[in-house]
Amino acid sequence: MGWIQDLVEPKARQWEEFYRNRWQHDNVVRSTHGVNCTGGCSWAVYVKDGIITWEMQQTDYPLLQPGLPPYEPRGCQRGISASWYVYSPIRVKYPYMRGALMDLWREAKAKHADPILAWGSIVEDEQKRTRFQRARGKGGFRRATWDEVLEIVAAACLYTAKKWGPDRVFGFSPIPAMSYLSYAGGSRFLQLFGGVNMSFYDWYADLPNAFPEIWGDQTDVCESADWYNSKYIISMGSNLNMTRTPDVHFISEARYEGAKFVVIAPDLSQVAKYSDWWIPIQAGQDTALWMAVNHVILKEFHADRQVPYFVDYLKRYTDGPFLVMLEKDGDHYRPGRLLRANRLARYRDVENGDWKLLVYDQQSDQPRMPKGTVGFRWSDEKGKWNLKMEDGLDDSPIDAVLTFLGQQDQVAQVAFFEFAQGQTSLRGVPVKYIDTSEGRVPVTTAFDLLIAQFGVGRGLPGDYITSYDEDAPYTPAWQEQYTGIGRDTVIRLAREFAGNAEATQGRSMIIVGASINHWYNNNLSYRAPITALILCGCCGRNGGGMNHYVGQEKLTLVAPWNSLAFALDWVKPPRRQQSPTWHYVNSDQWRYEGDFSDYSPIPPETRWAKGHAMDLETMAVRMGWMPFYPQFDRNSLDMVHEAEAAGAKTDEEIIRRVVGQLREGKTRFAVEDPDAPENWPRVWIIWRGNAIQSSAKGHEFFLRHYLGTHDNAVADEHAKGKVKTVTFREPAPRGKMDLVVDLNFRMDSSALYSDIVLPAAFWYEKNDLNSTDLHSFVHPLSAAVPPVWEAKTDWEIFKAFAKKVSELAPSAFPFPAKDLVAFPLMHDTPDELAQTEPRDWKAGECEPIPGKTMPHLAMVERDYVNLYNRFISLGPLLRKDGINGNGVQIPIEPFYDQLLQNPVGGSPDPRHMRCVEWDGHKYPCLEDALDAANTLLHLAPETNGEVAYTAFKHEEERVGLPLADLAEKARSVRMTFLDLTRQVRRTLISPCWTGIVNDGRPYAAWCMNIERLVPWRTLTGRQHFYLDHPYYIDFGEHLPTFKPKLDPRKTGDIVTSPVDDQCLVLNYITPHGKWNIHSTYKDNHRMLTLSRGMDPIWINDKDAERIGLQDNDWVEVYNDNGVVVTRVAVSARVQPGTCLYYHAVERTIYIPKSQIRGKRRAGGHNSLTRTRINPVELAGGYAQFTYGFNYWGPIGIMTRDTYAVVRKLEKLEW
Repeated sequence: MGWIQDLVEPKARQWEEFYRNRWQHDNVVRSTHGVNCTGGCSWAVYVKDGIITWEMQQTDYPLLQPGLPPYEPRGCQRGISASWYVYSPIRVKYPYMRGALMDLWREAKAKHADPILAWGSIVEDEQKRTRFQRARGKGGFRRATWDEVLEIVAAACLYTAKKWGPDRVFGFSPIPAMSYLSYAGGSRFLQLFGGVNMSFYDWYADLPNAFPEIWGDQTDVCESADWYNSKYIISMGSNLNMTRTPDVHFISEARYEGAKFVVIAPDLSQVAKYSDWWIPIQAGQDTALWMAVNHVILKEFHADRQVPYFVDYLKRYTDGPFLVMLEKDGDHYRPGRLLRANRLARYRDVENGDWKLLVYDQQSDQPRMPKGTVGFRWSDEKGKWNLKMEDGLDDSPIDAVLTFLGQQDQVAQVAFFEFAQGQTSLRGVPVKYIDTSEGRVPVTTAFDLLIAQFGVGRGLPGDYITSYDEDAPYTPAWQEQYTGIGRDTVIRLAREFAGNAEATQGRSMIIVGASINHWYNNNLSYRAPITALILCGCCGRNGGGMNHYVGQEKLTLVAPWNSLAFALDWVKPPRRQQSPTWHYVNSDQWRYEGDFSDYSPIPPETRWAKGHAMDLETMAVRMGWMPFYPQFDRNSLDMVHEAEAAGAKTDEEIIRRVVGQLREGKTRFAVEDPDAPENWPRVWIIWRGNAIQSSAKGHEFFLRHYLGTHDNAVADEHAKGKVKTVTFREPAPRGKMDLVVDLNFRMDSSALYSDIVLPAAFWYEKNDLNSTDLHSFVHPLSAAVPPVWEAKTDWEIFKAFAKKVSELAPSAFPFPAKDLVAFPLMHDTPDELAQTEPRDWKAGECEPIPGKTMPHLAMVERDYVNLYNRFISLGPLLRKDGINGNGVQIPIEPFYDQLLQNPVGGSPDPRHMRCVEWDGHKYPCLEDALDAANTLLHLAPETNGEVAYTAFKHEEERVGLPLADLAEKARSVRMTFLDLTRQVRRTLISPCWTGIVNDGRPYAAWCMNIERLVPWRTLTGRQHFYLDHPYYIDFGEHLPTFKPKLDPRKTGDIVTSPVDDQCLVLNYITPHGKWNIHSTYKDNHRMLTLSRGMDPIWINDKDAERIGLQDNDWVEVYNDNGVVVTRVAVSARVQPGTCLYYHAVERTIYIPKSQIRGKRRAGGHNSLTRTRINPVELAGGYAQFTYGFNYWGPIGIMTRDTYAVVRKLEKLEW
């Protein structure tokens, strides 16, 4: 019997009408999906009688330049199942409240007329507070009304601000680029309130730290159409067929045009099967392979012969020719700092002389100060921040010397430390002596140090390599022990890669994904292949470069969005938290490890690279390197009142008093005592993300320390006696969070553990904007139907929060209140010149100076009574201060005034804008998401050609070179939301981004730097091989190097968990799944049908045979952090010693009980992880090493370095 059978009158064929009815529609709306898959695909959503029936790919993308294949059809077999969620059984249809909390709330309301006092009566009673905390994750939700949930959320926020401080209210939402306004509604509310936005790109371990290290940029990559321009493409850690499905056709088309496609991957993945050459590397050993590749490239393309294109590229666009001082260390030298211009008599008095660097000029035979370094960026003298190779003092031309070989004054023996064996090699390096204010000092070039680091001798004395067959770092023979790849393969790969770059002038490309970035030493895993690209002149070329696709991070309309989303039009600075360090501290995962140097190799005789990571985290906070909220062990509002009561009359006097209290120890940073109740985070609002499961590294510790509910962790604590600057309280607190609120369209794991769940609109039920780095178009999310049941859009929900806060505020905050905000030394500001040397004021090494040796301290006014009015109005600070994106300042006064010409009132419109009036003033209106969308489109240089032209003209003043011509042809272009719904539009060229997209040219990173000589936002203004931050030198990462994978015997994941001959101990890896919408949405019947109805754990067939496992057997996978129970998928494609558990698993479906953990319900993929931080990535206060939200800091690691025990399940119990 088929799907349908006509039993009454078969000859009438009425079943055909049934089939036709299924595909009928009366409306088609363009929309897309708010998921973090980077696809950003345009979909036609079909509607019949007000019901969404199905979706189909749009096929009307504008073409790029002639000769490039078209983009469409975009969309994948997962995305086309999205409409299932709209009417699914797991749809959150109404507001829900945990039953235990509802009972307590209604009882409190009966006793207290003021909702704020009612909330206080609950959370101040430990018995009541514990009662509803322990119910978290155990069901028991009851349907509530919108009025009731809005009141309790507003009351909790206001109570927290009054009692503890507004910086105890936190919000987490990921990836704004997937739905700009849905994110911005929550962040705008939080910043107007004084709360804290938590970062996401770093916490997801999507942030490639090597990009800030080398380029001073969060991430910049080519769009997928540019793959077609490459002639040699290497994919590493990126399963393009599975995770880049809409784009992978460009690889096929590039191969057709003659490109070679190489895949470096441990398993025979979909993309490996698709390649011309598969290199089956051992998991996590990519760094070793690329270090050997670099050895070959340096020897054959730079030492044995010099490729003119490569040499010219290194001299002009890298730090290779910059001078590095050598420091005496016994009978040899060590690499030191870059030589500063003001150390020479010629440049003694130049502005920012500590931040202007030197090269050696071939013509004058003297050191010279090239333009473009960070000192020129922030100098009062404008027009010299460019890459023209000219002396910044007198504009004389410079011919920079790349190497001193053959013209050296001496050959010095320099020490190079190798981490795998813990050995130091002494190698001869050519040096010159320079007369400085500190005497005569030996210097060499960064390139000379680089080539020595890789053991390429060039006829110099010392511990140099003599053959590729020598088993010494970093030869092709040496890497075999780590990668399992033969030396001949590596030699061939290096020759092909560099040879193609030589022949094509840089059209060799690397595509990289999360599987590389999630290892502990992720930055080194990226620096090694990036070094190869730079040595071959591939970055800043169409068809070349390092292209990292992990997360839909490209917020194309970044400049106006920053101001709108973080309420910079009304208040600044915002409170924005670096999430990996925050979770490491507040979820108490720091308590479960000892010194980081127990498992991570460090050089001998270090100053900072030792001890417990928690001590380095607190140092980073007090020195202004990293943000941390809550800020202090006191309410920031009360601190202002107390200062005023003590006689402080100005903001400066208040700040001076706080600095004195910190110096004397009367006030402490909260991070120094994170388990004290006054320092706990109290309210957590989650929207657009699964913060308690899919992104919760250390999920079981979240349950224990944040939520105070049941967990499956059995790990012991190890930090006692190890931490030196942090108070270790016993016992560790359980249940820090007073209230957890989740906005969601489905009942996922975060909703399951929240106290209040609010019904959010689905992607096809709201108006919003979407962009991605995989293409250069801006997409709309359009409301095909209004939100179903009682759902509301995120913008409307946070607007309702704002309104309720303003209604309740008079009882707690009848007048505007002053708030003291601490924030770190910031990237793309003069803070990049703050600290020439790391000095800790608490250790007496310097004075505490806000914004210099410690965090900035600023006064902000909180107007809670008018919070709603401010939420729906674009404030005047935007007109006054302009907007900023990626370090580019854009004056927008005339464009703001154009907005004020719109009428007051009226209905939201996809084409027209409007204004709002209150308190006697008129403002551009943000009441509806359509208002906000059109405001962004009006103010963004990427969608308004006149703004782009204005931005380039303004940037010309700083750079000193013509730029505005790039936007001349686009000056008349304007885009509205209505335009986008008719056809997706390609974004315009913008100084906020480094690609050049004119005339249909595909976007590729750094083209603006190479072709228009705009510097990178780094210390030298160039791409960096050498990182001379003293902290990096101390950690031994000043040059690209290799640090081995962490030893599972030292990381402490399996200590108390039982291990015997009936189990396997495997490297536990959690890649992106195949049958999900992105990695998150797999609780979808259509997806589950294609994946065994659940997520199995994949292991190698030989490993399975060792303990008698058959395909589809039930297994327990566990370690000290938690436990997973699932089926096993046995496959030869998986490497022995590893297991793959695709994320993200929900605790709401197919989770049996664990036998090894006392028959408690097992967990999800993050139940086996425990987060750490790599403390080298705390470095700050120095050029590109300054904080930016989602730009810099440790990432959420240990999803690759984790090990787990696999054992056959004894008994299946549900």
